[in-house]
Amino acid sequence: MTVRRTDSVDDLVARAREGQARAVGRLISLVEDAQVGPGREQLREVMSRLAPHSGGAQVVGITGAPGVGKSTSTSALVGELRSRGLRVGVLAIDPSSPFSGGALLGDRIRMSEHATDPAVFIRSMAARGHLGGLSWATPQAVRVLDAAGYDVILVETVGVGQSEVEIAGRADSTIVLLAPGMGDGIQAAKAGILEIGDVYVVNKADRDGARQVRRDLRNMLSLAERPEGAWRPSVLMTTATDRTGTDEVVDALAAHFTHLTDSGELTRRRVRRTREEVEAIALTTLRERWGELGTDDVEELAAAVVAGETDPYAAADRLLAESGLKD
Repeated sequence: MTVRRTDSVDDLVARAREGQARAVGRLISLVEDAQVGPGREQLREVMSRLAPHSGGAQVVGITGAPGVGKSTSTSALVGELRSRGLRVGVLAIDPSSPFSGGALLGDRIRMSEHATDPAVFIRSMAARGHLGGLSWATPQAVRVLDAAGYDVILVETVGVGQSEVEIAGRADSTIVLLAPGMGDGIQAAKAGILEIGDVYVVNKADRDGARQVRRDLRNMLSLAERPEGAWRPSVLMTTATDRTGTDEVVDALAAHFTHLTDSGELTRRRVRRTREEVEAIALTTLRERWGELGTDDVEELAAAVVAGETDPYAAADRLLAESGLKD
């Protein structure tokens, strides 16, 4: 997507800052579609305009295995946050359609009860096969919502494989959802999720086994060694279908954000994830420049290494030099 001539980047950013959902949506579409190709320079301009206005929102990652009720829980959280007067942005990362590359679940299908609330922005984004399930464009879409003045940004992941770990590196606070019948605390420990959560939520608390899951989680978390003054994750219970317990989750998120701010951990987390974003952009640019050399150049270098005429390090140096990245 490119911005129409009648809509300059400055106009779109200004309207997004005023809370106009259409402008916010168009900026996120640009972010999604302009990662490669002719829209790249326009994307750079958008990010440049947004940078001075970002940094005010709390970014909350929501993850958990399929079936634990992520979408219902997200909707319940939106309702509770709105009851407190907060503006909320939601990015729901869906598996990509194998045919179109778009999200399988549209944003109109999800969380329909909030669709008419002007202080809530909901967008489905396709994972597009990205490692870990989070779209390459996710951090930049978060920046759009942040600059547009949303107080809390919820990023709901696919909830399978690497996405559960990756979201912890992309959010200020991470909610890990579990449910009875989805595996006990020991299984959770094996899955590695005990290392990533800031708030743990046992959803479907009205079902048999929910209290046992909470006990297992608390026992496993109590075994973890934490530095003095470190945040100790909460283990809460909810029934998202009627929002029971959701107020406690929002309270825990607020307490965690205060802890992050007071301890300096918020800045450390944000610097760490932004460094990864910068590195990803630089590596993408590097790959593009290599691609401009043509596959024949790389093939020739590889053949020279196989023939013993050079070594891999010398070949890599030559490739960097030809791409203009090494003197």
